[in-house]
Amino acid sequence: MPDTYTPPKVWTWDTESGGQFASINRPIAGPTHDKELPVGKHPFQLYSLATPNGVKVTVLFEELLAAGHAAEYDAWIIRIGDGEQFGSGFVEVNPNSKIPALMDRSGAKPVRVFESAAIMLHLAEKFGAFLSDGDRPEMLSWLFWQMGSAPYLGGGFGHFYTYAPEKWEYPINRFAMEVKRQLDVLDRHLADHEWMAGGTYTIADMAIWAWYGQLVLGRQYNAAEFLDVASYKNVVAWAERIDARPAVQRGRMVNRAFGEPHMQLHERHDASDFETKTQDKLESAAE
Repeated sequence: MPDTYTPPKVWTWDTESGGQFASINRPIAGPTHDKELPVGKHPFQLYSLATPNGVKVTVLFEELLAAGHAAEYDAWIIRIGDGEQFGSGFVEVNPNSKIPALMDRSGAKPVRVFESAAIMLHLAEKFGAFLSDGDRPEMLSWLFWQMGSAPYLGGGFGHFYTYAPEKWEYPINRFAMEVKRQLDVLDRHLADHEWMAGGTYTIADMAIWAWYGQLVLGRQYNAAEFLDVASYKNVVAWAERIDARPAVQRGRMVNRAFGEPHMQLHERHDASDFETKTQDKLESAAE
């Protein structure tokens, strides 16, 4: 924070501040425009983007399908940079206007589920899959550890290190310290555990991998060297085991609108879409 800044007695919204995300950040809730959400043919309708929180859920969907569960889903892209999360239809599914959001239409009455961990727990319990091998409190503890810890990584470190309009030493140091402490928590735990909760790969692994696994694999904020992620050897080994899973590789692609075109599947409505509708193939077909 610059030395010249003195907080006012009452904060007011300055639309000129906020850096890269100023155009979509605001201090009030509710929709900004009317827009209905599309609905596909499958029991589950996911509205998301391939941020870490979105990846958690698409990885779980692909893992469920790979395990033989009837978890077919339509994944519709929500372009948060364009403010699509403030459309009236999306706000009806998630009043907090954050991705991901899910409509479960598999029962007699559609059910909305929002918050990524809530969606994961809802699906895992519905199919009886990717839960713990008897140590449910351990799995839930790590799942909610991720939910409580990741804001320091994304909204704290990631914001000030990568997205803030200026580089300020104090917040970068503050949040880098906390992220490294969190990585040390994981590294110590994984020193004598193959997975986060006992001997079974669970939704806790998927949720934590989407944030911290991708961080140590060099996919977050261009900060791998700055944070010396290679020194957390147990976390790196765990992240690589998960990254090698075919379902995880597919899950990373869904609702992705950035990076290499062959890794972008903007919408997912069928398993064959991974072979026929990635951006590189759509662009080649349009030429």
